[in-house]
Amino acid sequence: MAESPGCCSIWAHGLHCLYSCHWRKWPRQRMKTSKCDCIWFGLLFLTFLLSLGWFYIGLILLNDLHNFNEFLFHHWGHWMDWSLVVMLVISLLVTYASLLLLLGLLLQLCGQPLHLHSLHKVLLLLIILLVATGLVGLDIQWRQEWHSLRLSLQATAPFLHIGAVAGITFLAWPVTDTFYRMQPRGPKVLLLFLFFGITLVIYLAPLFISSPCIMKLGDLPPKPGLVGHRGTPMLAPENTLMSLRKTAECGATVFETDVMVSSDGVPFLMHDERLSRTTDVASVFPERVSAHSSDFSWAELQRLNAGAWFLERQPFWGARALSGSDRKEAENQTVPALEELLKEAAALNLSVMFDLRRPPINHSYYDTFVNQTLEAVLNASVPQAMVLWLPDEDRASVQQRAPSMRQIYGHQGGNRTEQPQFLNLPYQDLPVLDIKALHQSNVSVNLFVVNKPWLFSLLWCAGVDSVTTNDCQLLGQMHHPLWLIPPQIYLMIWIVTDCASILLLSCIFVLRGRCARRKRTGLEATVLLTRINNVTSE
Repeated sequence: MAESPGCCSIWAHGLHCLYSCHWRKWPRQRMKTSKCDCIWFGLLFLTFLLSLGWFYIGLILLNDLHNFNEFLFHHWGHWMDWSLVVMLVISLLVTYASLLLLLGLLLQLCGQPLHLHSLHKVLLLLIILLVATGLVGLDIQWRQEWHSLRLSLQATAPFLHIGAVAGITFLAWPVTDTFYRMQPRGPKVLLLFLFFGITLVIYLAPLFISSPCIMKLGDLPPKPGLVGHRGTPMLAPENTLMSLRKTAECGATVFETDVMVSSDGVPFLMHDERLSRTTDVASVFPERVSAHSSDFSWAELQRLNAGAWFLERQPFWGARALSGSDRKEAENQTVPALEELLKEAAALNLSVMFDLRRPPINHSYYDTFVNQTLEAVLNASVPQAMVLWLPDEDRASVQQRAPSMRQIYGHQGGNRTEQPQFLNLPYQDLPVLDIKALHQSNVSVNLFVVNKPWLFSLLWCAGVDSVTTNDCQLLGQMHHPLWLIPPQIYLMIWIVTDCASILLLSCIFVLRGRCARRKRTGLEATVLLTRINNVTSE
């Protein structure tokens, strides 16, 4: 293929150097793109789609990445918030694949061959391997996150549709260029069929898009209440009295926590089975770092500092820096007993919801754990209604001894004769919940754990009563969902977007067709002139 004249030749020179890594040699005559090079370009396009998809997955999974951080800590023993690292790596992959694909498309427009360099080929294969490994790991270890991704489409599908229409419109130029360059009729028809088939699917995608936030403003349900997940873990050490106070300050109405029992029968607040993440047990009891949290006596637990770790390694990237007074308070936090927490919560007008984490089977209070916890609640002498009892163990006995305590259920259905009045479920269950029917039955729904505004906005539009969150200060400042589009407006956006794309596609095909005819006419004239000159010279 001859080198394109003019400015395109200069552009093609630079682009070819980046795409093929041929810096020194710039031959006047270039070979055409081979079938192998076409396959590699297709692999490049696939890599771009995979990296872009993984970037989307990463953004969605940021809501639950704290679970990943805790998982690695328990298996590795070193704490690190991986959200920044994960997004940085994925962003680099997307940027590299995008730029390389753009170079290839520009070379194609300049009529240059696509000879991808071996270095780029190796990197593309590594990206595909990395993305595939991530997807397999996600499916094995956190399969429930696929439900999160499907749910996220209710929040992002309207905008993904606009992006897909823009992308397919942008691709029309190199597709039409390839179409008019191809000689065999069969491949030309196949290319046209595939392109317009995919385009039609994208145009009609809104027929299958449904979102709670496509509604009239007047139909928007009340803003969900906030439940502090272990308090406010972005503002204070989790499961401490400081975290309880911060929960009240940020506007949450419920403090959610986990309860364990000490070796001498005192219920206390702790989430992990080992104390190494949220206390200084490694320095106070270095020989018992791997011991179960319930194997410590209450006197031993009181010797531990439960807040200094928060100043050394904040559990969430992007958390606000603490003020001087808050830092001093955080570094003096201890492990609180359940009874102590309930009294403080009553003074702050906060409700408390907790689950029970049973001790090891050989523990002295393994069989009486529920009774020990209930005794601590009753001994606190706080209003029973402020306690939200989540454990299913011995629920009937608990209801009999504390009839005013609110019973929270972590699942629907079952063989219960009673009708649950409060459900506490993972947010991934939203698609299977009939919120309106539950409200008609006077059932309140709390979903956990919700940290990102897009997810909170979606649940707000769906009519959820409350959410459990690590970031109550952020969600508390939201006065409306991120987006709310009336159905008529969305229909108009859909039609205008598709019509604008159709108009641009038509213009591109017409313009490229005219250019192709002019080139053919010019080539025929050149050939004819050459023949005339040859005849004249003879």
